[in-house]
Amino acid sequence: MSAPTRTADEARDEARTDDRQLSGNRPSVMTRSTGSQARGIGAYIGRALGTGVLTLVIVLVAWQGLILLLGVSPFIAKGPLDVFNWLFTVPAAAENRALILTNLGVTLTDAFLGFVAGLLLALVLATLFTLSKGIEHALMPIALLLRSVPLVAFVPVLILITGRGPSIAVVTGAIVVLFPALVNIAFGLRSASPQVSDVIAVYGGTPFTALRKVALPSSLPSFFAAIKISIPGAITGALLAEWLATGQGLGYGIVVAVSQVKNFEVWSSVVVITIVSMVLYGVAQFAENLVLRRMGMDQSAGN
Repeated sequence: MSAPTRTADEARDEARTDDRQLSGNRPSVMTRSTGSQARGIGAYIGRALGTGVLTLVIVLVAWQGLILLLGVSPFIAKGPLDVFNWLFTVPAAAENRALILTNLGVTLTDAFLGFVAGLLLALVLATLFTLSKGIEHALMPIALLLRSVPLVAFVPVLILITGRGPSIAVVTGAIVVLFPALVNIAFGLRSASPQVSDVIAVYGGTPFTALRKVALPSSLPSFFAAIKISIPGAITGALLAEWLATGQGLGYGIVVAVSQVKNFEVWSSVVVITIVSMVLYGVAQFAENLVLRRMGMDQSAGN
């Protein structure tokens, strides 16, 4: 006896039921995936904040402990509580904060421009070095020379070329950033799989195609390493240029405060720029983990 044949209406009803089941499952799968990513990001932020608080506590304890251990005069050495009071509780705290923040804004602007200029130049040079060994052999000694000459001795020459305006701070920061960023990015570009590059060449791809499709994505960890190294380097270059040339920003403000024995201002300026450097480094670290996680390159994802 033959099996009963389904009618067309029954087949349509069954198909609709399957579609509803499938459409009902998709949001749950997407929700689980999105929720897992959100929990991973939240856990990382929590760990980063915990690490930051612990680091801050250790630094504050070491700071105050060294002052007590070395027996430095309270007139010269200022502890964490002294800096906090100068910035927030004394009658002139608002004026003190305005002075520090104004100088900080100038320094961060100079450091940002130097950071961007140095990093972009390093990326361009690293790309050219990857595409041509001849260009590398011609330009790498120049980059090495810029890094080898003490910057304090090099700044007077830069002043003669650029003057004492903001451009000297940008050039100084770019020089500090250039060489370590160039080395890291070039290393990352050369770490690409040669087998994949060979496959691209077999299918008619150019070296530039291999660079764009393979080398650049695989160099992301080295690129972020260059960013993290360049952040304090750009700030250091900006402070040095302000001290020697521009007469603005925290670099110049610290020198003037030292000459006028304004020790509270000196310590507060150093503390503020140090905290800002640590925060910017943490932001770069967070961006690195977020990007590498989305690219499937985060080695700590399974930890």
